[in-house]
Amino acid sequence: MNKKLISVVLRIMLSVIMLTAFTMNLIKVDAATIKVANPYNNQLAVNAKADQIIQTAKNLIGKATYGGQISTTYPYQFKCASFINFVFKQNGVDLATSDENNMLQQGYYVPRDQLQKGDLVFFDSTPTDNDPANHVGLYIGDNKIIHMANSKLNVVISDLNSTNYYRDCYVGARRVLPSLLSANPATKGDKIVATAFDLRNKVSISSTTNNTASLTFTNGGLVNYIFMKNGVNLGTTNIKEQIKLGKEVSYNNLQKGDLVFFNYNLGSQTPGMVAIYAGDHRLILSSPADGYYTRVDQLDWYKQHYITARRVF
Repeated sequence: MNKKLISVVLRIMLSVIMLTAFTMNLIKVDAATIKVANPYNNQLAVNAKADQIIQTAKNLIGKATYGGQISTTYPYQFKCASFINFVFKQNGVDLATSDENNMLQQGYYVPRDQLQKGDLVFFDSTPTDNDPANHVGLYIGDNKIIHMANSKLNVVISDLNSTNYYRDCYVGARRVLPSLLSANPATKGDKIVATAFDLRNKVSISSTTNNTASLTFTNGGLVNYIFMKNGVNLGTTNIKEQIKLGKEVSYNNLQKGDLVFFNYNLGSQTPGMVAIYAGDHRLILSSPADGYYTRVDQLDWYKQHYITARRVF
């Protein structure tokens, strides 16, 4: 092989190597970007919401006490998780649970050295039991959390390095604000969920009546009304017909705005209730007995009575 040909081959090989290295590096950069990117909302919106929630929590210092009977009016009374649920809900973010173990499954994992304002921080002082956590606080920045500590301290701000408890009982943190807020711009599912949340204190739930003037609906009628307000015509208020609409979606692939159906009799394929999936394990439900409410789907009843889910838009 002559020197010219060898030179050309070497240049080609070098170009291939450099291109491959560049491509691999680009993939790594993209993967890192994807890992830290906020797919739900811009960071300014997350920061603003975190500040609002933290301020609400601080306003309860000296006004709320520790206790098992939740009181959401003065004199306020909470345990740790119900305190967190309250301050989020006061700012339009519904965690749909007052249980720290359910909160531990929401959002996504955050390393301890990457905490940001608004993250939920969890602790477990009894690692030998079946509960992964028995305490939760709200990260407020500067290595500090605000939380309903106990019956002696009540609502307090604590440094995560101040005692052995915070250092040794720490079990993890979750970032919930991005996924519990609407995307930017809002998706169809976001808009449906926002409408559903907005109607919570405005509607009455009936076993027979669907009346848009008085905002009185059956379970299926309310779902139909919410979707109609967002340009989706289900065409029926009957949940036995709604369960046939759209396409089936697996439980593990639920998205905001999906319809989730439950039975009242174990093993039955006849729906007794339809819920709107609100993201991050949250369900928006209604019934004449319980009114209009939210829950998390980790609760045993919902796991046992789940039939199917449908995507209708």
